[in-house]
Amino acid sequence: MTAKQRGSLFSAAVGFGRQLQALMASIPYALIALITRISVGGVFWQSGQTKLDGWHISASAIELFRNEYQLPLVDPTVAAYLAATAEHFFPILLVIGLATRFAASALLIMTLIIEIFVYPDAWPTHGTWAACFLILMTRGPGVISVDGMIARHLR
Repeated sequence: MTAKQRGSLFSAAVGFGRQLQALMASIPYALIALITRISVGGVFWQSGQTKLDGWHISASAIELFRNEYQLPLVDPTVAAYLAATAEHFFPILLVIGLATRFAASALLIMTLIIEIFVYPDAWPTHGTWAACFLILMTRGPGVISVDGMIARHLR
């Protein structure tokens, strides 16, 4: 291959890279935020569902907090109720996009507690959740949200 052919191939690769970058940059943030809110909200909602027996906290959830999680300074029964409540309330806020930054902050704190006190070896998963929460905390929920509708109405 000649130097001219290599230069032409390099120019084509750079052009393709720029087109690909422009295509990626055209993805609307509203779509990214919506997918982020639904995905990470779903993780916590499903976790909350495992703690319930009908409309009540399951005995197994309390035992899990008593024997496996063993959070310091918090009674296992209280911790089970708090976790189940948070895992249902904040994901609802995230999915509909209401008080999104607050809900993301609360779930980030919960994630940090889980990482530090319960499953310290699960940092890759918790890091992914934290990144999602940080995106929502810093950039907001996007226009496809109740927060977005309120902001448009107030303008």
